[in-house]
Amino acid sequence: MVKRVFVLLLCALLLLSCFACSKKAAEEAAPTAEPTPAPPEEWVIDDPLLKTDYAVADNARVFYEIFVGSFADSDGDGIGDLRGIIDRFDYLNDGDPNSGKSLGIEGIWLSPIFDSPSYHKYDVKDYYTIDPQFGTQADLDELIALCHQRGVKLILDMVINHTARSNAWFGAFTKAHRQDIKDDPYYDFYTYYTQGEKAPAGRAFSALSGTDIYYECNFDGGMPELNFDNPAVREEIMKISRYYLDRGIDGFRFDAAKYVYFGDHSKSVSFWKEYLAALRSEYPELYTVAEVWDPDAVTGLYYPASNCFNFTASGSEGRFATAAKQGNAGALTKYVEQYLASIANKNPDAMFVPFLSNHDTDRVAGYLTVESGYMQMAANLYILGPGSPFIYYGEELGMRGSRGSAQTDANRRLAMVWGDGDTTKDPEGTTYGRDKQIQKGVKDQKADEKSLYSYYKKLIMIRKANPAIARGVYKSVSIPDSKVGGFTATLDGNTVLVLHNPTKNTQTIDLAKLGDFHTLRAFIGLGSAQLSGVNGSALTLDGQTSAVLGK
Repeated sequence: MVKRVFVLLLCALLLLSCFACSKKAAEEAAPTAEPTPAPPEEWVIDDPLLKTDYAVADNARVFYEIFVGSFADSDGDGIGDLRGIIDRFDYLNDGDPNSGKSLGIEGIWLSPIFDSPSYHKYDVKDYYTIDPQFGTQADLDELIALCHQRGVKLILDMVINHTARSNAWFGAFTKAHRQDIKDDPYYDFYTYYTQGEKAPAGRAFSALSGTDIYYECNFDGGMPELNFDNPAVREEIMKISRYYLDRGIDGFRFDAAKYVYFGDHSKSVSFWKEYLAALRSEYPELYTVAEVWDPDAVTGLYYPASNCFNFTASGSEGRFATAAKQGNAGALTKYVEQYLASIANKNPDAMFVPFLSNHDTDRVAGYLTVESGYMQMAANLYILGPGSPFIYYGEELGMRGSRGSAQTDANRRLAMVWGDGDTTKDPEGTTYGRDKQIQKGVKDQKADEKSLYSYYKKLIMIRKANPAIARGVYKSVSIPDSKVGGFTATLDGNTVLVLHNPTKNTQTIDLAKLGDFHTLRAFIGLGSAQLSGVNGSALTLDGQTSAVLGK
């Protein structure tokens, strides 16, 4: 049994060792006709660091963001749904970590699935009802069960800063003000100011017809903002959270976390600390990550309450993109080391949560192209790193999409390219031409070992085979007078060294100066890596390639 567990993994690692990704776009590569044969039995090695069934830390896992309406359509109406995710689950995780047939995702973040009048569902009408376009509570229960059967965590996008105008709470709030019933329980459910008062500076308000008030709506007039000074509001939010946690959800991604008290981080942080402490007292395994779209100094304020996405490293001008475009990998890993130390001071359970792009940003393959190799290098930099990286659906295919001159986020949320007749359509308001999108989707890329999909799959396999990368004590490494950089990570007495060469030139590194590393465990990129010298004391690392070494 031990042999069989390691055969496929070793095969994958050997493939990585000879994997030199073509500089052609992944979508231009020709698919392979036959699957790769299994390696002979004598290739099996018994190395505890190569066990893919090593217990994944509670939260240090690879997540996958699914924009539900754009992912997979099960009923032919053109809109992605929960049943579509269930039907496609083997693509994400087939339940066998050694099969090499799935992407190997360990966690899923669903965009909002609650009943809502919009395509994006970030304006909730009813928190206790799954939007009919997406399915039913029974579908959600089935998806939860499937996730847990396969060791995948499932988190929901919880939008509590604001609701839809069509939410019954807002209807009751409106009625109470129109009838001037001040003791109505919904009279102060939303934030507002009264005509004649001075409007709070820097915030957006809209007049409520038939009344003398203006309700707060910083995102859109159709998204009135809840009043978190009202204990009844807080209790409702707690009830909703408990409802889904009791159904088996593992946690939440919190939208617009800094806006619960607009412009007042102190009060916002205080709310999150109180609310999440109460939830964790009942659900100690709760996973949370907050959206605080700000520099690290602001994001750090929220870490005592919850892990937060790292926006400094993401996006077209972020640290990952900068380093991937022949930048300094050592400067990036030094930043990560400092960031980890900073958040650990705020919360001993704090974790790095990196990403390249998400539903609110232009897709990464549009500015870090596959052809240039920058896309692959950026993937190396954040997936072969600590914490819990989040992949945006279709990123692993090189899908494109940008806001463009139309200034519409729908262009960033285009239909997943399955390439097998899937009926999912682009969301309403899309102006991004199909001719700009990749032509080869999942079907073709799964059959092609040089595709970006195969590249991502192998990256995740390397990460899993070396659990210290995600969970170990992190120490950055820089090479003097070189852009090559990386880090060491130590877990349970085992240390690995990860090195990145983002340049286009081959570099030779004297490993003796970095520690007792003489085993090349894996490499991945546009080139190769090899050891030479006395006891393998020198590493030759090709351009746009990363290597993992052991002692």
